Amino acid sequence: MDTRNAARIGRDLSVIGLGTWQLGADWGDVSEADARSVLDASVEAGVSVFDTADVYGDGRSEQIIGGYLADNPDLDIFVATKMGRREEQDPANFTLEKFREWTDRSRTNLRVDTLDLVQLHCPPTPVFSTDAVYDALDTLVAEGAIARYGVSVETVDEALAAMERPGLASVQIIVNAFRLKPLERVLPAAAEAGIAVITRVPLASGLLSGKYTADTTFAANDHRTFNRHGEAFDVGETFSGVDFERGVAAAQEFSALAASVDLSPSVAALAWLAQLDGVTTVIPGARNVEQARTNASAGSVAPLPESFGVAVADIYDRYFREAVHGRW
Repeated sequence: MDTRNAARIGRDLSVIGLGTWQLGADWGDVSEADARSVLDASVEAGVSVFDTADVYGDGRSEQIIGGYLADNPDLDIFVATKMGRREEQDPANFTLEKFREWTDRSRTNLRVDTLDLVQLHCPPTPVFSTDAVYDALDTLVAEGAIARYGVSVETVDEALAAMERPGLASVQIIVNAFRLKPLERVLPAAAEAGIAVITRVPLASGLLSGKYTADTTFAANDHRTFNRHGEAFDVGETFSGVDFERGVAAAQEFSALAASVDLSPSVAALAWLAQLDGVTTVIPGARNVEQARTNASAGSVAPLPESFGVAVADIYDRYFREAVHGRW
């Protein structure tokens, strides 16, 4: 597994991490035993980053990770969690008092005194420009509750606003072959500042696996059913905000592109992301051991040819640019 280090993180991270939303909720049912098997398979394949959030299963994802790491104390795993979406999305709620409450709960769930990284979890846009928010986060670092802080964002503009803050260690943002806007400004700015970029939704909620057809359906408790049009949260989190049927058609072209370099679609999509300048780690989710191992294998793929990226941009321009580029 290849690794990268961003100056403000201060340690090597595997270029492929593990997103653990699936282990908490909103992707159908995953048992704790299956969740632990996914964690085991990921670690065995070289993954050293687990990304979670206090809202995934209302803490279930954090608790599973906390129990797993307590049972495996010799593992050197960097755990990035997120806070801020368990309450009403009112900028007035983003205070030091609330931050202490939220991080104390995550520390209990994860069974640690100091959280490796806490990210504001896609808060209301004004939060990213509020001085008191960053003062509060700096206080938590000084108190030892958290080692670093970052932000998870919906838009490029939110990322750029947060990156102006000297204490910011990371930005988590949606980047994949169907969502290219962050390549223009966010990745170069982060690389220059030494800020880690954590790329989420790297497979466009599974579209880039190449396994879906226009007739594919998902469980009722899967966000790919109940948030298809943004009914529950930002539609950009589900299929990257692209139209499902159009996404399936584009994915067929991407699958052919992946085959041209002798890779499966999912491995090609993840490897291409992991090899972009400015990306620190990519956090695909996995619901089973096979997915976890396949995803992790992308972290050791040989450099893809420049023509691969040109073809990705061409697919994006023809299928998605008009609909999504100005939105996020």
